[in-house]
Amino acid sequence: MSSKLAKAASKARKKDHRPQSSSTDQDLQVPDRRYNRMNLFDLAYEQIEDLIVNCRLKPGQYLTMQDLQDSTGLGRTPVHQAVSRLAADTIVFVRPRHGLQIAPVDLERERLLLRLRADIERFVIRLATERSEASHHNQMLYLARILRERAQTMKIEDFNKFDRRIDRLILTAAQEPFLGHTLRPLHTMFRRVGWLYHTKTASGVGPNQSIDCHIAVLETIANHQVKAATAASDELINFVDGMFGVIGRELDPALLDCSLEPLIVD
Repeated sequence: MSSKLAKAASKARKKDHRPQSSSTDQDLQVPDRRYNRMNLFDLAYEQIEDLIVNCRLKPGQYLTMQDLQDSTGLGRTPVHQAVSRLAADTIVFVRPRHGLQIAPVDLERERLLLRLRADIERFVIRLATERSEASHHNQMLYLARILRERAQTMKIEDFNKFDRRIDRLILTAAQEPFLGHTLRPLHTMFRRVGWLYHTKTASGVGPNQSIDCHIAVLETIANHQVKAATAASDELINFVDGMFGVIGRELDPALLDCSLEPLIVD
């Protein structure tokens, strides 16, 4: 009897010493998986957005979900999620029986939407100036310094990456998440307009003026200068508005919608 008890006790001790995942370990594993999924979604969105903004996916181009998976090297789920957001943002159109289409550049529509962006941007800039904290100011001043240092050599593709980060920072500082859903697609549209202006027209050589406008916005927000910050935002909007006339005069419409036949001038 004592032998049986000893064996039972021995088994119990072995069981107690088995490595087991604690509830804390399990709790840590779940957020990791969610974090990875979110990361892949954000990565897919940013990569596709870059391809659209820099016109490597041409305005008006038809393609498939598989094409986007091949272009990004990511799986179906994150790419599908990214396309759903881009479709909601009217940056990508889902065409039944035809797949996907990158939204053409509609100068008339986008110039109208620039007025909407101007009003919302002014509101966001005011909130960011009033609500931003020391950590936001540090980031803004750092970005302004980097932009100033690199202004003479920065290409539009590099600037667009800074621009995305600046937009996110200002929205974070404004501390009103709802506004991001409205401004995000507008920012994407006008980054693409800016890319066309700076790379395809004779007038838009280098993003220096845009850089100067962004530096002014960052520094005035960081220094709590509400009127100066909104004025800097208005100056940036006016600069973007001036791009439309140049693009309309100088560019072949096929660059704005590749489904059109290019104009051939003898």
